[in-house]
Amino acid sequence: DDQIERERASQHLAGGCCALAAIYLMGKFYVANAGDSRAIIIRNGEIIPMSREFTPETERQRLQFLALLRPELLGKEFTHLEFPRRIQPKELGKKMLYRDQNMNGWAYKKIEEDDLKFPLIFGEGKKARMMATIGVTRGLGDHDLKVFSSNIHIKPFLSCFPEVRVYDLTQYEHCPDDVLVLGTDGLWDVTNDKEVAAVVMEVLTSYEPNDPCRYTMVAQELVVRSRGVLKERGWRLANDKLGSGDDISVFVIPLGGPGNYT
Repeated sequence: DDQIERERASQHLAGGCCALAAIYLMGKFYVANAGDSRAIIIRNGEIIPMSREFTPETERQRLQFLALLRPELLGKEFTHLEFPRRIQPKELGKKMLYRDQNMNGWAYKKIEEDDLKFPLIFGEGKKARMMATIGVTRGLGDHDLKVFSSNIHIKPFLSCFPEVRVYDLTQYEHCPDDVLVLGTDGLWDVTNDKEVAAVVMEVLTSYEPNDPCRYTMVAQELVVRSRGVLKERGWRLANDKLGSGDDISVFVIPLGGPGNYT
C-alpha cells in the first residue's frame, strides 16, 4: 500500500485493488485477504472457508468506531450512525431505530439535526456503499479516491491490513481432488460455495488424477459458468438468472499430488 502511494506521487498513477494471497510455508497455507475476494478449501467434498469478505456491512462497527474517534473525516456531510432508511427533515423530533459502533441490535433514539446527514454506510448487500462511494472496506491503493463532488477522502476508512487464516496441510491426508479455490467477487456474486464445490468435483472426475491440466479446466469452467451466455437480455446463467458482470479471476490449487490418491 505504501509502494502504491509512492508510485502515485512519482509516476502519477492512480487507482487501487483488493488483494487475496495464498502462501505455502513449512507445511502450512497462509491465506491473507483484504477486500471482497474469497478463498475456500474443498477437502473430501467438505467446504472449509479460508477468508471472509470485507464490505460496508461486515465492517460496519469498525467504520463507525473510526468515524466516532475522528469525526473530521466525515467532512460534516455524513453521520456515523446507521438507520434502517434515510431520515427525512419532517421526522425531526420523532423516534427512529438506529445503531452505533457498539451495537449489534437496534434501539430507538430521538431524531436530531445531525441525523439528517447522509449515513456513513448506505444500502444493503452488493449495493451497500461506504460514504456513497465504494463497496469494499479493505484494499490497496485508492489514495486519491474522494466522495463525489467533495474533498472528503475515502482512504482513512479503506484499510490495507488483511485478515490471515492458516491451514496446516500436515494434519490431513490430501488426495488430488482436494483443492484451494481463490476467486474474485465476480465468481462469488453468482456462484455460492456449494455450487463451486460441485463444479470442482464434476470436472476433476472427468480427468485422470495425474493430468495437470485438470485444475486449469476447473478454473476455466468456473469462469464460464459464472459469466453465462450472452443473450438478448444480457449475460445469462443456465437457470436464466443474470450472469456476473464483474471481472472473474479464479485459481484452483491442488493440495495433494497423484501419489496421495486413494
